Amino acid sequence: MDLQVITNNFTFLIFQGFLGIGGFVGGTLRLAVPAIILGFILGIFIGLGRLARSRWVNYPATIYVEFFRGVPLVMVIFWFWFIIPVLIGKSLPEYSVALTAFVVFEAAYLGEIVRAGIQSVPRGQVEAAIATGLSHQRMMRYVMLPQALRNMIPALVTQFIVLFKDTSLASIIGYVDLTKAAQIVNNREIRPFELYLFIAVIYWLCSYGMSRCARRLEQRLAPGAA
Repeated sequence: MDLQVITNNFTFLIFQGFLGIGGFVGGTLRLAVPAIILGFILGIFIGLGRLARSRWVNYPATIYVEFFRGVPLVMVIFWFWFIIPVLIGKSLPEYSVALTAFVVFEAAYLGEIVRAGIQSVPRGQVEAAIATGLSHQRMMRYVMLPQALRNMIPALVTQFIVLFKDTSLASIIGYVDLTKAAQIVNNREIRPFELYLFIAVIYWLCSYGMSRCARRLEQRLAPGAA
């Protein structure tokens, strides 16, 4: 094993491939963080749509969830990469394609987590809120969503970790994330074992760190926590 290839290319792998700091658009974090935030926001609306009584809201949300949960993520990336430019008449940057595909795809899973979290709130809490005269919007904001969020934390973090690791799929359209950066270096150095072991360690450290932070947050929000 020759770790010299890591030290010689550390700046490119970490700053360009992982952080997205460099001469061109790329970076795992640069893609993952906005995808998590925007996907969660869209997922909230999808989840609320799934719980809506109006079929004009519930049916489209249900179709959206069932469709995107039934197709591979790589297929969605290819759809945006090949089909959207045909429809709008111009090509899109790799970053825009990857970010849009991740947000649209992950929102289906996050929406189901939101729906399940809201439904996990005890019925007595809802009845008590109604008895105090709260409107549906205020009841959702002050009573249901805070409790639902606490219940959703484990599932949300699991899905965020999955999304973070799935960003490596963006490399198939040429987006220079950590995986693509390792491929570029390997094409020159021909040291696949060292390079892919290194990026596996990076992915594991980030995933483990996210899970640890979520566990601490869950403990702080637990009923009776100081």
